[in-house]
Amino acid sequence: MKLVFASNNQNKIKEIQSILNGSIQLLSLEDIGCFEEIEETADTIEGNAILKANYVREKYGYDCFADDSGLEVTALNGEPGVYSARYAGKQRNADDNMNKLLDGLKNKEDRSAQFKTVIALNIKGEQHLFTGIVKGNITLEKTGNQGFGYDPIFQPENYTETFAELPLEIKNKIGHRGKATQQLIDFLNTTK
Repeated sequence: MKLVFASNNQNKIKEIQSILNGSIQLLSLEDIGCFEEIEETADTIEGNAILKANYVREKYGYDCFADDSGLEVTALNGEPGVYSARYAGKQRNADDNMNKLLDGLKNKEDRSAQFKTVIALNIKGEQHLFTGIVKGNITLEKTGNQGFGYDPIFQPENYTETFAELPLEIKNKIGHRGKATQQLIDFLNTTK
């Protein structure tokens, strides 16, 4: 089965490919000749995933899926949420985003947070949504050099390491994107 993953984020593509483990042939936006930036203008994580999947379906005609993820921090009223990638500005710099988040949590006791991924799948004229959530805490400082985004400051529940310190296999198993992707795989396996 071939599916377009509506992303050109090489980190995300690598992560999803390792979870899929060859069960689906994954095509990126670049593979189908889509080089334009798909605007993420929705005000929810679900909305952005749907926007991207619908864009590929309508403009290119492929069965596809898209994801959107966000970090939701309790003490910051759910921020950065849908704005996670551009929390510190349009430059989308992970270090700037983490620094802004850590500054916002200074003097806050509650450091609980969750990562949330929503995958929107457009296949055979239908749309299906899959949601993965992992709960954890924001650390006091950045540690680790694996992963991307907020991984160096997110410590999942029941672990002493951040996502950036954990091997990819463990992150994929317990992480938000891994959980949502596993639901996607389970669904696709029942519809073959």
